[in-house]
Amino acid sequence: MYNKPGDIMEKFKFELTHICKQTGARLGVIHTPHGSVETPMFMPVGTLATVKFVSPEELKEIGAQVVLSNTYHLWLRPGEDIVERAGGVQKFMNYNGPMLTDSGGFQVFSLSDARKIKEEGVTFKSHLNGDTLFLSPELSIQIQNKIGADMIMSFDECIPYPASYDYVKNSVERTLRWAKRGLDAHQRKEDQALFGIVQGGDYEDLRKHCAEELVKMDFPGYSIGGTSVGEDKETMTRMIQYSVKYLPENKPRYLMGVGAVNDILVAIENGIDMMDCVLPTRIARHGTLMTSEGRINIKRAIYKDDFRPLDPECDCECCRKYTRAYLNHLYRCNEGLGNRLMSIHNLRFLLRLTEQARQAIKEDRFGDFKKEILEKYAFDERGF
Repeated sequence: MYNKPGDIMEKFKFELTHICKQTGARLGVIHTPHGSVETPMFMPVGTLATVKFVSPEELKEIGAQVVLSNTYHLWLRPGEDIVERAGGVQKFMNYNGPMLTDSGGFQVFSLSDARKIKEEGVTFKSHLNGDTLFLSPELSIQIQNKIGADMIMSFDECIPYPASYDYVKNSVERTLRWAKRGLDAHQRKEDQALFGIVQGGDYEDLRKHCAEELVKMDFPGYSIGGTSVGEDKETMTRMIQYSVKYLPENKPRYLMGVGAVNDILVAIENGIDMMDCVLPTRIARHGTLMTSEGRINIKRAIYKDDFRPLDPECDCECCRKYTRAYLNHLYRCNEGLGNRLMSIHNLRFLLRLTEQARQAIKEDRFGDFKKEILEKYAFDERGF
């Protein structure tokens, strides 16, 4: 039986506050049990209840609003029961703000050589020790109920790209059945918002069907899955557009796994409210930094005696207090402080970008803002 309007949690609400007259980009507020946040926004990823090298206090300082953690990884370590006994994931990691967990589906389906999909769920091998594990829609929701994030995700099949029409059609139907099963298993509707996930590959009729069927189930929010899995930028944009046009205006829209500058701007332009990605911290650990002057590879010898700030336009701790020469030294010496400072910078860069995007939407000039950013920063096709 599908949710009725009265069944939707009262502690979670999306408020659409403005639509850009130039582009249709949206400005909004998401109200959660752990506070209200402004959209559109970028969410740092804390896979194991920690954003690598960055403390919860530092996340707050740089403007993070929602932090994402991973159901699959917390299920394996330390276990959902430990997190529940700690008082939920916020108390466990000392993050005073809204949080989101994904379903574990992406991690399970990335283990393509060792997984078997059945109607009941997926059997696969643990990446830690090779043990055989089984994850179902019901178990994913039960784990997320115990982890206790404000926003949780349905268990879906992450469709590879490219895939044939028949494969994607069958996968979408399974994802819809799994969404219904997860909805029925959800035990914390009063304080956890369960999102349905729109799949369908690059086929508009399948995206339309998936979105419309999920909307009938009346989820508090909707995610767009199946992007950033190897497709080109034009294809990703189509996937977003095929999904968004069939989703309600009064519910938040979350594009999963997107963190490149050009992708974030395209997503916002097409009505997306939330995005996340490990990209900013991952590339920081390899010495790649996003700046107002374009991409910087801090390991290069030219920065050894460069005593300028990393990015003169950035207000983060890294740019206010340290030089490129020092960051080059830390990286070459494999010092953890370098990972911390560079991760803080890349995260702040994207968080500041979305802050500026919100202001541009408010002023009905998001299209001009997007053009200025892409011309100024001159990022390559990857978006960083």
